[in-house]
Amino acid sequence: MDQYTIDKRWVKQSFSRAATSYDAAAVLQAEVRERMMSRLEYVKLAPNMIVDAGCGTGHASHTLLKKYPASQVLSLDIAMGMLKQTQLSAGFSSQLLGMIGLSRHRFTVGDIEQLPIASNSAQLVWSNLAVQWCNDLDAAFSEANRVLQAGGLYSFTTLGPDTLKELRAASNVDADHVHVSRFIDMHDIGDALVRAGFNAPVLDVERFTLTYDNVVTLMRDLKAIGAHNATQGRNRGLLGRGFLQKLTDNYEQFRSEGKLPATYEVVYAHAWKPEAKPQLDVGLSPITFRKRD
Repeated sequence: MDQYTIDKRWVKQSFSRAATSYDAAAVLQAEVRERMMSRLEYVKLAPNMIVDAGCGTGHASHTLLKKYPASQVLSLDIAMGMLKQTQLSAGFSSQLLGMIGLSRHRFTVGDIEQLPIASNSAQLVWSNLAVQWCNDLDAAFSEANRVLQAGGLYSFTTLGPDTLKELRAASNVDADHVHVSRFIDMHDIGDALVRAGFNAPVLDVERFTLTYDNVVTLMRDLKAIGAHNATQGRNRGLLGRGFLQKLTDNYEQFRSEGKLPATYEVVYAHAWKPEAKPQLDVGLSPITFRKRD
């Protein structure tokens, strides 16, 4: 197995544990969400059904319900803890989790690589900073295409290869384990969208830099949002003081103006499922004209 393969069980546990601390630390996620929302202003769309794939604590779901008052929103997340937090913030009892027909807002546990949603049922699939937790990008995009109706929009963000580049470089003191996930290049993401059947995908990149006083604060923030190292090649034991000291020392080379940077490369993408092509009536027979002698 590839050492960069994501351990989905660990992802579920990490994000469930982080559900109550997530919002306080998810500064980047909130900023990217707002920028995604602003891009919808330029899109002509009146969806009846929206899927928030990887909904986290549900802020996008709530905003989408307000933005499209005639729509239903299905909040989906792989982590039960996150989904319960979404439900509580919507004013529903956590005991109702999994029931359908709760006003315009529904909830379900699921993996975006295997969506538990009927085909051709949604006009918008939305996903903010969740795709990077997939092992099979083609599967995730094919699933989004499957659940969308013809003419539907897939709008998502994910992380590109420069994400946490400083942490990746500083952690090379331990070459036997993976310490930072592998992130996919924007051009490869575009190619995968085309393979999945999407039409003329549009992608662009923004880079964000968060700053910290020390490495411990950075690691604490990553833990607070559930963004643990979930690769199969991670160190399964406790990190020793020796490793942490070497990591801290290595990270110092990036200090600028008294702060340690943490770079995030955010890829924005939107792509349309093509309109269905008209089918010939199979009941019609071709007419053959013969030249008269």
